[in-house]
Amino acid sequence: MTIERFGSLDGRDVFQISLQGPDGMAMQVLTWGAVVRDLTVPLAGSPQRVVLGLNSVEDYVAHSPYFGAIVGRYGNRIGKAQFTLEGEAYRLDANEGTNQLHGGTMGFGTRLWSIVDYTSHSVTLGLVSEDGDMGYPGRLVATCTYTLLSSSRLRIALEATSDRPTPVNLTTHGYFNLDGSSDISSHELMIAGEYITPTRPDLIPTGEITAVAGTDYDFTAPRPIHGAQHTLYDINYVLRGPYDELRHAATLASRRNGLAMELWTTEPGVQFYDGHLIDIPVNGLGGVQYGRHAGLCLEPQRFPDSPNNAHFPSSILRPGQVSRQTSELRFSR
Repeated sequence: MTIERFGSLDGRDVFQISLQGPDGMAMQVLTWGAVVRDLTVPLAGSPQRVVLGLNSVEDYVAHSPYFGAIVGRYGNRIGKAQFTLEGEAYRLDANEGTNQLHGGTMGFGTRLWSIVDYTSHSVTLGLVSEDGDMGYPGRLVATCTYTLLSSSRLRIALEATSDRPTPVNLTTHGYFNLDGSSDISSHELMIAGEYITPTRPDLIPTGEITAVAGTDYDFTAPRPIHGAQHTLYDINYVLRGPYDELRHAATLASRRNGLAMELWTTEPGVQFYDGHLIDIPVNGLGGVQYGRHAGLCLEPQRFPDSPNNAHFPSSILRPGQVSRQTSELRFSR
């Protein structure tokens, strides 16, 4: 494990933590946004990079579409950047038209986190979000722990506490590409969910929960992400229960090198985004240029806009409770 200065932001140092797993996995984590900047898996005697990342703090601030970040206080979207909780209306920072995306203009994915603890194969980062931050009630204390485990696994544990009732939806925002190709056309995907929460054109859920059977959204069996259909994906899947237990949510696999990644999570939903808006004007890791569909996201989460949909699983954290999310990425060939 090493800690080195990666750059600075507003006069404050940004650090990079490098970790080594027991089976040869390696990762680099930034204190800016708790970003997983790089993640490599041993494959046929050489490391295979499986995430998209950038080369400087300046590139992340100017160009990153949340590459590898922990987003919050509420990941994904809240419609009209507002909600009502216990009879009180809250107006949030709107940063995507009239809606809020990933916690607002200064969401957790753009903040400096502190190093709380570390070992040779794990690191815990912490962040304090004060009462009123981006419009949210309550002083929130959040932690993120990345741990490299045996059998080529990465565990991500997110926790939060608050001194007032508040919506919380911390999630990971890695962009995955398992074979280093220019796009994800060589990948197949399976998602363990028979339902989605459909959205309006602004990607705010309509409140419905609809079946994927017979539609382009059906990934209940592994298939190419983009086949004959021309669907672009940025949608929440309703995962099979029981919730709060670690269970299989999705499998991504490359037909090119045979590498597969299973996502296991405790969360009720996962957002699948196929990277159709990626257009990065600077080179990424290894000098690669990231364009349309260069990687995809699988974001374990509470449902988008759940504070405004009482029939969705609750995202409200109350004093004395601990919000917990655990996810694992399990790689195999």
